[in-house]
Amino acid sequence: MNMKGKEMLGKGRTRSDTTPLLGKHKQQHQQPHPKNRFHSSPSACSHSISSPLFLEMAAAISSASSSPTSHCNVFLGVDVGTGSARAGLFDEEGKLLGSASSPIQIWKEGDCIEQSSTDIWHAVCSAVKAACSLAKIDGEQVKGIGFAATCSLVAVDADGSPVTVSWSGDSRRNIIVWMDHRAVKQAEKINSCNSPVLQYCGGSVSPEMQPPKLLWVKENLQESWSMVFRWMDLSDWLSYRATGDDTRSLCTTVCKWTYLGHAHMQHINEKDSRDMEACGWDDDFWEEIGLGDLVEGHHAKIGRSVAFPGHALGSGITPTAAKELGLVAGTPVGTSLIDAHAGGVGVMESLPEKENDNEAICHRMVLVCGTSTCHMAVSRDKLFIPGVWGPFWSAMIPEYWLTEGGQSATGALLDYIIESHVASPRLANHAASQKTSLFQLLNNILESMMRELQCPFIAALTEDTHVLPDFHGNRSPIADPKAKGVVFGLTLDPSEQQLARLYLAAVQAIAYGTRHIVEHCNANGHKIDTLLACGGLSKNALFIQEHADIIGLCICFLPFCMHVFSCVHVPAC
Repeated sequence: MNMKGKEMLGKGRTRSDTTPLLGKHKQQHQQPHPKNRFHSSPSACSHSISSPLFLEMAAAISSASSSPTSHCNVFLGVDVGTGSARAGLFDEEGKLLGSASSPIQIWKEGDCIEQSSTDIWHAVCSAVKAACSLAKIDGEQVKGIGFAATCSLVAVDADGSPVTVSWSGDSRRNIIVWMDHRAVKQAEKINSCNSPVLQYCGGSVSPEMQPPKLLWVKENLQESWSMVFRWMDLSDWLSYRATGDDTRSLCTTVCKWTYLGHAHMQHINEKDSRDMEACGWDDDFWEEIGLGDLVEGHHAKIGRSVAFPGHALGSGITPTAAKELGLVAGTPVGTSLIDAHAGGVGVMESLPEKENDNEAICHRMVLVCGTSTCHMAVSRDKLFIPGVWGPFWSAMIPEYWLTEGGQSATGALLDYIIESHVASPRLANHAASQKTSLFQLLNNILESMMRELQCPFIAALTEDTHVLPDFHGNRSPIADPKAKGVVFGLTLDPSEQQLARLYLAAVQAIAYGTRHIVEHCNANGHKIDTLLACGGLSKNALFIQEHADIIGLCICFLPFCMHVFSCVHVPAC
């Protein structure tokens, strides 16, 4: 099938038709949007910049597309996070036409965290149908589909049926969730091998990556190991479920599977690169760590072919999947991205740049803030930074090396701090009665406390309360999955005000963790001077302001339900 690929990175910006994510980095002049004023702090101000395609997707469209009319060509992005599946519909200008979400089930038992691919697919179908209904979009109008998801590990047999990865033996539980830490010992074993591929993972693999999880299954669930026909990243599985094509993404394989993406450099301008045989696997590495059987059949179980993100897969969506999603068979589906990396694609190039300034994005770091936070920065040259994942070639922005820092628990940490406090149920009831979010209510309490106690600024409220945020280990730059969190300054005070202080201290701790990552990256070759934020936590004004104040950099973010970026500045900016 002769298809053209097209990826929308923002209003008025597209990539080339044959290599949607491989065109040379260009910046087109864009008209400014009306200003939006952000009022949370005296030091906060805003300015207008171009609108990004906020819900990430890499959509491939048919060469036979009709002439554009009002909403004639619509693009569908599907994003599967830790707790829900979301679907968004966009026009060619990147305008959001409608969106919907559906919750997904999760099982947590100690370090083991599992999900079901069947449940996730049902949630995706529900979200897509609901989004189309809300936007009044017919399936025939959808010209391209892109999937993004957490980097969770999916196990299926030769028929595509789920294979359990759980001690429980429950066949539904065939996904090891990204944040699962069962494979700490396996990660240590792999790191002791000192394989050359480890230098492209910051010097060591994390138990959140796929090789340690695979080794854990082989060592502990032999029956499941023998049954699995395909091991896939969740976003790749979604594309496979939709098209029947099990081609893997360069993004997922490079960032989570130790695939060496720079082996594809010579293929960058090939129109048929989506059909390339995977050439970046290090067979010696898999043999050395005890997973040599995954090399068999030209790496069929982990990826025989690897494509650049955004390339059209197979013959598009299959008739079965089309019926389940309420779409049309044959609709092109693009090779996937990890959810955080898709957010990076949408946000990294969203600031206005000087004409022909190809280096501007090398001074930026994107914070994708959700259950965890991923810190994404790119460079023209590969930078080896101890304790920080990468460098990954073309894993996010084409022809740039990606550095990926991270904090394994940010939104999850705030939820834990709040939900474990005795005042939490009472506060939740107050938030519900006031029809506001729990975070906003806590922010309001802090504002009131600051006035009542005559504090010069909100941050002063935590002078006796401190949090070390490593409740789920330290991903970057310490790279210690066994690290533990600390709360200092606890009292017997059960009030909502004390909970607000703990919440603020946790927000500040997360911001200090990001500062540690930024400073460590800059000490090792990066020149980051601007932060951009997206994801659920970026809607929290306090979260954004504390990051700007603590890190000392301007931070730009996209307010909820808006197409205008705002920037929070610190006095030094």
